[in-house]
Amino acid sequence: MGCICFKPFRRSPSPSIKSSIIKELSNKEDEEGSSCPSFREFSLEQLKVATNGFSADNIVSEHNEKVPNIVYKGSLNDGRMIAVKRFQRLSWPDPSEFIEEAEAVGRCRSEDMANLIGCCSEGHERLLVAEYMTNGTLAKHLFHWEKRPMKWEMRLRVALHTATALEYCNDRGIDLYHDLNTYRILFDKVGNPRLSCFGLMKCSREGKSYSTNLAFAPPEYLRLGTVVPESVIFSFGTLLLDLMSGRHIPPNHALDLFRGKNYLVLMDSALDGQFSDEDRTELIHLASRCLRPEPDKRPSIKFLLSALSRLEKRAESWPNVKGENIPAPFYTKPATKKSMRLSPLAEACWRVDLSSIHELLEKLGYGEDDVAVTNEFSFQMWTGQMQENTDYKKHGDAAFRAKDFETAIEFYTEFMSGAPVVSPTVLTRRCLCYLMNDMFSEALSDAMQAQVASPECSTALYLQASCLLKLEMEAEAKEALRHGSSLEAF
Repeated sequence: MGCICFKPFRRSPSPSIKSSIIKELSNKEDEEGSSCPSFREFSLEQLKVATNGFSADNIVSEHNEKVPNIVYKGSLNDGRMIAVKRFQRLSWPDPSEFIEEAEAVGRCRSEDMANLIGCCSEGHERLLVAEYMTNGTLAKHLFHWEKRPMKWEMRLRVALHTATALEYCNDRGIDLYHDLNTYRILFDKVGNPRLSCFGLMKCSREGKSYSTNLAFAPPEYLRLGTVVPESVIFSFGTLLLDLMSGRHIPPNHALDLFRGKNYLVLMDSALDGQFSDEDRTELIHLASRCLRPEPDKRPSIKFLLSALSRLEKRAESWPNVKGENIPAPFYTKPATKKSMRLSPLAEACWRVDLSSIHELLEKLGYGEDDVAVTNEFSFQMWTGQMQENTDYKKHGDAAFRAKDFETAIEFYTEFMSGAPVVSPTVLTRRCLCYLMNDMFSEALSDAMQAQVASPECSTALYLQASCLLKLEMEAEAKEALRHGSSLEAF
């Protein structure tokens, strides 16, 4: 999926990245980042030496066709570690424009950021040089932990530091941050979260702003190819979702869960006992406001900063409210795929072998979770109210057996629109029908709803893994597969 090009649009004449406000900043105003060296230009040869000739062993960023610009770690002659972002060839044809933008970002100095300390523009090469953060990305610690998941208090701290960094940039006339996500938040040598300065510059002169999965881009970007300052707030909302759930949930699916008040599904189970119901509800409410489709209805960064400050203070005292000397829970990461014995259905879902999944779902039939559905129908059929609706289900099952998946979708949809309770099996069957028709987002929504209806349903989690693989979200797919396997083993 390609990236959309745009020219940044602002509703009002707010200051741009080249604003005189930035140029008037004195060194005294930025003393909070005084441990960071002054911005300067590097030669290409200096950066080649620092990165061992741009060695593949020095690559520290996620990079692929959608994320072509590569980040390397390096070391200067004085021993200082640096992060070097190398732009794709011809991303910035005009060297003076690139240097001017880099210098503007380089004037920012904040302890909540991994600051920009230099740039390089030689020939067709365009590179940025920033402070190197030794403890990796938020994505690593949130999604790929090995011994202990990130605690609630630390997740709030990440959100607060990120909001503080964004407010700092806003106060200096930089109101756009491009592609805010868990890879843009880093941890320094003492474990403090910092926002990467690289997001303050576009991916290219043309302004490609969202180089990662477009399922997480703001609605206005998908509609018009433009971003506004409020687009940053939408991305901040997706970040809050990641922090709450420990998963990378697409915003449209999260909004479905918000509307259904399925809050427990949204929250990371590893956080049980670390927060009050009030704090959970408040953070979910903040995220839902950030994800509003209308940009002007999203909260300001100052409002978010104030709300998150309150939440962090309450989190600090939460263990004392529940009782003293309560040890922090310890969780072990689920076994990797190599050490797991997968059931036939889990194997088929991991391979996204849709024909095998269909055969296995047919054999499974309707399980115990659908007993309540059947009992409810029995009563209502006796009254004559649900016979037609039950016929929709029968026709859907017949179409499912015959592999007429489009027809099955139609009948199952009719059935669920009039069903008194949710049938997890119908949801999983319609999920597969959607997968068969390349409707991956709709399929994921059904699999998640099936999990809500039946939390112990491993089938729903296995199907989520297939959907996530189709949506190019392999890390999240692995987590769904692990979770499903642990439920099935239990």
